[in-house]
Amino acid sequence: MFEQKLTDQSLLKSKGLINGEWVSADAHKTFDVFNPANGECIATVADLGAAETKRAIEAANVAMTDWNTRTVKEKSALLRQWFDLVMANQEDLATIMTLEQGKVLAESKGEVAYGASYIEWFAEEAKRIYGDILPSTTQDRRSMVIKQPIGVVGAITPWNFPNAMITRKIAPALAAGCSVVLKPAAETPLSALALAELAQRAGIPKGMINVIPSKQSSEIGEQLTGHPLVKKLTFTGSTRVGKILMAQTAQTVKRTSMELGGNAPVLVFDDADIDKAVQGALMAKFRNAGQTCICANRILVHSNIYEEFVRRLTEKVEHFVLGDGLADSSTMGPLITRHAAEGVAELVADALAKGAQLTIGGALNKGTGFFFQPTVIRDLDQTMRLAKEEVFGPVAPIFKFETEDEAIAMANDTEFGLAAYVFTKDQSRSWRVSERLEYGMVGVNETAISSEMIPFGGVKESGQGREGSKYGLDDYLEMKYVCLGDI
Repeated sequence: MFEQKLTDQSLLKSKGLINGEWVSADAHKTFDVFNPANGECIATVADLGAAETKRAIEAANVAMTDWNTRTVKEKSALLRQWFDLVMANQEDLATIMTLEQGKVLAESKGEVAYGASYIEWFAEEAKRIYGDILPSTTQDRRSMVIKQPIGVVGAITPWNFPNAMITRKIAPALAAGCSVVLKPAAETPLSALALAELAQRAGIPKGMINVIPSKQSSEIGEQLTGHPLVKKLTFTGSTRVGKILMAQTAQTVKRTSMELGGNAPVLVFDDADIDKAVQGALMAKFRNAGQTCICANRILVHSNIYEEFVRRLTEKVEHFVLGDGLADSSTMGPLITRHAAEGVAELVADALAKGAQLTIGGALNKGTGFFFQPTVIRDLDQTMRLAKEEVFGPVAPIFKFETEDEAIAMANDTEFGLAAYVFTKDQSRSWRVSERLEYGMVGVNETAISSEMIPFGGVKESGQGREGSKYGLDDYLEMKYVCLGDI
């Protein structure tokens, strides 16, 4: 049984959280959560709807009044207590994540720590929301700028990082003084509910964090985008869905922050350290079985080192072991659903039909679970779907280029602009190429670029706004100008 794998079985929740109470769906609906490693049902969760979401929004609006009577030191201390509890329960949170999402346990533990880092960071940033005194135009006036919480925040998060995508939205919201109504992905609600349980134990007041597990995405989305008490919507997910949500929020002119699709290129120049480039591409491509928004989606390699790079990367991939994320021998877990695995297979088949060549992998794995073989595919060109579409799976497509200008043009030939990576020993080139790449984040000789202290976000159709860093509070705050007369 699932519970037997946990030290603290009370972290496994199956109901929604509204105003500090664990609630079933009004209509008594439920949905099942499956382990992608074997397809087995691991939990049955309440399927909340629009009415429950509306109540959560109203409760969140009331809760902010009490929260914002507290000093910033009090808020900071409560966030810090939440961080401490998350880290104290790292093993259980990682086990829950692996069972519902599939990633290997070591990666799940890493994500729990990464997610907790946002709580710790914004616990401190809560003390650093500064205003300004502006120069006055006349002697009898004074002008100042203050920052205030924007209001109730609606948050919609994905299944690929079911812990960190939540904490890096809720933590800055609470630090800024905002309450949150969260709709986690239906594939991975258990991580969200466990985090909310720990927040309750930490003393975060009721109503400040509300969780709406649901398979009724459209109905919940319409409440979060249309309700006048919700002042901001933050979403991580596909560009297609992000555009729908942005259009809906326009009716009430809500603030939005969007972290949408990616199509990250890795540019490997012929003066690069090939060992570092191979290792960097390997980490960026195959983490979480390729199911990350900043993973290496297109690997662009100079023709002078193309053959060697392909050979070395293939040799590394040969050592991957597919399996259940809880098994010590596994180095890569399954994809989230069978549909997702079949979609990856379609992209590979399209490339092969147009002349690309496999060096390893390339097929759905036989047996139970939603596994796709770790894959390296070479000799691609711009006519193939792998050149344009985000592949959310363990497929490394390797393209060839001749000149710096060609590489940059290939990298920028996409509507997306989240992350890009460059490998070169030439410092002039590193500056030149980084500035010309149309991406919100660029890693030079490094692919592990994310942390709580950097501004995470993209440009073009990859979204708007930034999460993490000192800039991460901005989207949760309103700037107010105050003119004091008769001084």
